[in-house]
Amino acid sequence: MSSCGVELWCRRRSRLGAAAQYRVAVSRIRPFHPGDEPALAEICLRTADGGGDATGVLGDDTIWADIFVLPYVARHPDAAFVVATDDGRVAGYAVAAPDTRAFAEWFRTEWWPAHGARFARPGATAREREILGYADRRSGAGETYAEEYPAHLHVDLLPELQGQGWGRRLIAEVIAALRAQGVPALHLVATAENAGALVFYDRLGFHRLPSEPGSQAFGMRLD
Repeated sequence: MSSCGVELWCRRRSRLGAAAQYRVAVSRIRPFHPGDEPALAEICLRTADGGGDATGVLGDDTIWADIFVLPYVARHPDAAFVVATDDGRVAGYAVAAPDTRAFAEWFRTEWWPAHGARFARPGATAREREILGYADRRSGAGETYAEEYPAHLHVDLLPELQGQGWGRRLIAEVIAALRAQGVPALHLVATAENAGALVFYDRLGFHRLPSEPGSQAFGMRLD
């Protein structure tokens, strides 16, 4: 899938009065590339606390990425897209699992045994127990929305890109990739306290699903 972005061509006059043309590069969306993982982990951390910076919230900052972004690009790199800035950084991403139940079983049997054991459970704070417990218990059978909405996604942007339409464009890329694979529907789950995200998903055409306290799930048909 081709990346999307903008190239601006401007004209200016030199000190001698001659017209000169120059190119202004701006951010663009491209597919995930191996080597993007550290940047994705940083973005995940800086947006994990209800959309805000989660640095220091847990005893080990790497927990967030090892649950919520890195397994996705390991398992489904073809359903992952990033916003690359004009200075070469990655400042946003969207990742997806086309088959949530299959992904959760892979997470349970392969990914988490290899990555989760290094995180200490004894002495963990209540928030750490909550996050690690979610990962420890994850399985295909526990995926509430997967029957009707088989795929799911995560999207995160650094503050510098928020409010500029990049989230919408990233989700459009993911939806196009899922449709190409014949996926009929997808869902996502946001924290209920992230009011801006809830309005954003409403405006994109997602509809709200029955949800657990503290969270809000959304679904969308793709067929």
